[in-house]
Amino acid sequence: MSKPYLKDFTPAELAALPEITPAYRAKQVFAWLHRGVSSAAEMTDLPKALRETLDERYTVSKPTMLRRQISSDGTRKYLWELADGNCVETVLMRYKYGPSVCVSTQAGCRMGCVFCASTKLGLSRNLLPSEILDQILFAGLDCGERVSHVVLMGTGEPLDNYDNVRKFLTLVGTDGGLNIGARNISLSTCGLCDQIDRLADEKLQITLSVSLHAPNDTLRQQIMPIARKYPMEWLLRSCARYFEVTGRRVSYEYIMIRGFNDTPACAEELAERLRGQNAHVNLIRLNNIAESPLRPSLPESVREFQRVLTERGITATVRRRLGDDISAACGQLRREQINRL
Repeated sequence: MSKPYLKDFTPAELAALPEITPAYRAKQVFAWLHRGVSSAAEMTDLPKALRETLDERYTVSKPTMLRRQISSDGTRKYLWELADGNCVETVLMRYKYGPSVCVSTQAGCRMGCVFCASTKLGLSRNLLPSEILDQILFAGLDCGERVSHVVLMGTGEPLDNYDNVRKFLTLVGTDGGLNIGARNISLSTCGLCDQIDRLADEKLQITLSVSLHAPNDTLRQQIMPIARKYPMEWLLRSCARYFEVTGRRVSYEYIMIRGFNDTPACAEELAERLRGQNAHVNLIRLNNIAESPLRPSLPESVREFQRVLTERGITATVRRRLGDDISAACGQLRREQINRL
């Protein structure tokens, strides 16, 4: 990137730029950026000299849509090409309360979870705050509706790109921009405990979703390499602290893998592990990926697992499957290497 991205700046940071005078122009620039303009030349209520200076010294980010797929259930999956040629995927899902966008936070992923397509090509680089935000902005513009909710559950581990994700959370919630409230944002992590503790200290009101996927370390370490660094006891302690500091209930994601982690005994062990926590378990039938021999649990196994948890006082729901026919479901997004279409 030869020139800084204007969309990486908050209104206060824009106002501090020597090129933007008087300072009140910063709010105008910020508003234009979050309407999807591709250059400062399009900011028609700014003086021509300012527009020319901004275009000379800064870049207005705008990804190129290489592909848009629409599922039978209305889910949309986008493949964006970034300025350096990297490609990332984004999913827009429709709910009663409005569109929700699942964003990628990295080009690729280095976490190595065996059930996830996102990690198969490794990590290329972290995404900038503007590149995360653009996924929401341009997906919303494409569907013609205001995006009401955001989930950081696409390609990449958000807490492995902590500083850029933290800046994105500020930008996406800023008045004059997309202005999406923190309580409408969920951040999913495979369990980087030190970063969970750091996030807790920010005292944000986002929902923390933790990829648990097993009731004990023995099983978890077989499918999630990160579990070898952060044992479950440490992880659950960090999650309990997150709730204590923020008051926000933690959601535990649990992918149901046939014959591996979906038995009633696993449910009983998980319930014991979570006993006393203000927690919610989100059961997700594994979504198939080409590289994996793992298969999804049978529906009756999922129902029995949910029953065991519920009877033991653990709130448990089964996630609705969206976008499976276009490989847009949980664990199916990936960093594609693609020629321009």
